[in-house]
Amino acid sequence: MIKIIERIVRKKCILWPQAGKAVMIKEAVEFAVEAHRGAVRKGTQVPYIVHPLEAAVIVGTMTEDEELICAAVLHDVLEDTDASEEELRRRFGDRVTDLVVQETDDKTRSWQERKRNKLERAKEAETELKLLILGDKLSNIRSMARDYLLLGEDFWQRFNEKDKDAHAWYYWGMADSLKDMEKYEPYKEYVELCRRVFGEPPAASEENK
Repeated sequence: MIKIIERIVRKKCILWPQAGKAVMIKEAVEFAVEAHRGAVRKGTQVPYIVHPLEAAVIVGTMTEDEELICAAVLHDVLEDTDASEEELRRRFGDRVTDLVVQETDDKTRSWQERKRNKLERAKEAETELKLLILGDKLSNIRSMARDYLLLGEDFWQRFNEKDKDAHAWYYWGMADSLKDMEKYEPYKEYVELCRRVFGEPPAASEENK
């Protein structure tokens, strides 16, 4: 898996002028593979690690910043595994860890509260965090679009929040929060996939009535 993702990342034209940068990304991949071992994507048998690796590849199409790519690889380890913030700081440094912390949801809150908070944070975020969020969300909507095509409306039953309209509110809200990323191809793909899954954004739908 590690060798596969390294080949994919290189094909996406990420340049590592220093060997240490390639090593850092490899170490992040190894850490994430172990942290997510045994976990699968919700409602599937797809290994969970596929998601953060895909998010890292997406981020790598937009930046050569190896710490940001590492943060993409690691973005779910605090939220979904036993990994600790202290361990991340020791192994990957403050900048990578701070990005992961900012991308981590507080699961003690309700779904609606978490998503509203995420939209607000994304809107106010610096560019580097927005790139990280975009990589994460594009990976998610790609997976949703594939499975929705196969399962239709039954697809929403795999989530704790089963209301399709609630997901539409969140994903279109994220498109608005990340609108200043529209020069990047991943943002354009994100918007197109939102249209396939949810139809036109609510504002556009209202205007067309």
